[in-house]
Amino acid sequence: MNLETVIKNLAIKANIELRKDVLNLLREAFYREKSPLAKEALKVILENAKIARKEKIAICQDTGLPLVFLEVGRDIKIDKTLLDRIKKGVNKAYREGGFRASVIDSQGKLTYSGNFFHIEFTNTKGVKVTIFPKGFGSENKTKMKMFNPTASYDDINKFILEAVEEAGPGACPPFFVGIGIGSTSEGCLVLAKKALLFRLDKPTPSKELAKWEKILKEKINALGIGPMGLGGCFSCLAVKIKRSPTHIAGLPVGVNISCHALRSATISISKDKLMNLLKE
Repeated sequence: MNLETVIKNLAIKANIELRKDVLNLLREAFYREKSPLAKEALKVILENAKIARKEKIAICQDTGLPLVFLEVGRDIKIDKTLLDRIKKGVNKAYREGGFRASVIDSQGKLTYSGNFFHIEFTNTKGVKVTIFPKGFGSENKTKMKMFNPTASYDDINKFILEAVEEAGPGACPPFFVGIGIGSTSEGCLVLAKKALLFRLDKPTPSKELAKWEKILKEKINALGIGPMGLGGCFSCLAVKIKRSPTHIAGLPVGVNISCHALRSATISISKDKLMNLLKE
């Protein structure tokens, strides 16, 4: 097996199989939902996920823009050749998996993937690869605002709630909401996407952030959007916040929403295994 095949299998998995934490939250919402109409919507969502996994077909017709997140350890050398082979694996997944080509290249032609890499260097060993197909029904609802550094929690909460309310049924709720705070104007939105890759069915280790996330989730659910915009108790299944240092003169805040079909798949590869995969 070569690297392209490993990445192909990972990208196929991301498109046909929901993460366990996402499924856990969807099932919990189904059992707790009180509105018959909203409960029926959640039942259909869960049935759709079950069929997709069993039949090995896409969970959603929008197979998204496939983002690639790399966490590169201290023992890994990364270059364009490695990125090109990962990209080739993603392309193979979309062709062989029967997934829709949703990316327009620089010449205006439809293709399967582009150079959408987010690379982070870590003090660990090996490389962690995450494929995150981001559908644009929810991606189009992304919001970013540059706050003054004196902005209060209430100011930020108001912005986040307005972003989610504006997203409404068009972003296929119930939502998973990623919040990025700090960095730069573009960096806070990368943070928001990375927040969606956290374990969503467990509290954030930071007590401060966990409390804030809980408050935001309650406020979003109080909006009454509900599953697929049908009302009910669950407009949002999880809120996750990721923070970073920023300049003293500003406070960037990004909101990135995922629909109920939050899709990603991750694999960790040791240096030795990676070297063997690259030889094939």
